[in-house]
Amino acid sequence: MSVMETDSWPMMAKCRGLQDDLFPDGAEQKRARTICGGCQVRAECLAEALDNRIEWGVWGGMTERERRRLLRQHAEITSWHRLLVQAGNQIAH
Repeated sequence: MSVMETDSWPMMAKCRGLQDDLFPDGAEQKRARTICGGCQVRAECLAEALDNRIEWGVWGGMTERERRRLLRQHAEITSWHRLLVQAGNQIAH
């Protein structure tokens, strides 16, 4: 994937234009993550949040709590982008 393709994934996201809906508080995050279902760039989005340790909002269908748990469970992973996007793998959550 080229740098241009890597940087342009947000333009293809299903949530484009709905950013406020993806940054709710508490229990509303689980509702918000349903927006991510079927999104063609879900892996890129999740990798972005994990690689950059983004602590707020729903990214790639995962809440901040779910991402923190995943990061703790897989501290050995140095590039989520390489794992999720380039290799085409998915981590079950």
